[in-house]
Amino acid sequence: MGRPRQRARGLAHGLVEDLGEKIRSQSLRPGDKLPTESAIMQAYGVSRTVVREALSKLQAGGLVETLHGVGTFVLQPRAGGVFRLDPGEIAASVDVLAVLELRISLETESAGLAASRRTDEQLVAMRQALDDFERNVVVAGDTVGPDFRFHLQIAESTGNPYFADIMRHLGTTLIPRTRISAIRTHEGGAPYLNRVNREHEEIYAAIARRDPESARAAMRIHLTNSRERLRLAQEAAQQKAKADAAAGTAAPSPDDIPSS
Repeated sequence: MGRPRQRARGLAHGLVEDLGEKIRSQSLRPGDKLPTESAIMQAYGVSRTVVREALSKLQAGGLVETLHGVGTFVLQPRAGGVFRLDPGEIAASVDVLAVLELRISLETESAGLAASRRTDEQLVAMRQALDDFERNVVVAGDTVGPDFRFHLQIAESTGNPYFADIMRHLGTTLIPRTRISAIRTHEGGAPYLNRVNREHEEIYAAIARRDPESARAAMRIHLTNSRERLRLAQEAAQQKAKADAAAGTAAPSPDDIPSS
């Protein structure tokens, strides 16, 4: 693999562009396994942090999927691309992104602590939440409740009551699809929810085998994917608003042109 182009725009961005181009040109085909993080670091001369940020962006864009302990694989192209934010949801998306930033910091550590401290009973409660989530996907039922229960149970399994207190204070509004209708309408179907639950299963498996580092990594990937998908949608909405405003000033509507 060659070094990424346009490094001045950011190491992670350059790596995303280079790997993304390989996927789009089918140098890397659906089902192919990407090189390991260490191999990418050596090939591109970048840090592990840069590699993980780039992989997160590729995951959020629907180009790859990471399975802990197995590797990162190229996905089949996804129709529809990034979901579109309604203009009225841009302000709400800023707040949701802020909550996701908090959750990445808070829940990454809580997952690691839960892997070290959870009881068998707490693990059973996590399993029940995931089973309820999966069952409700099939019948188009409520998935927000089981989603929140899973994350809250992890916080409770840290043995530190402050983690759970913060989660309860935020409530189910910490789940992005409760506040952004575009996520529900574009990504709210079974394929999206099944992808979310696969990420949940990675977190659960690491906690079940008492592997703190893998639990932290799986939680970080799960929440970073959500943040990156929303960030891309937000950028697209802002760019469209600017383009529409520029078009409106440059080209008057027929009603503005006086009749002869």
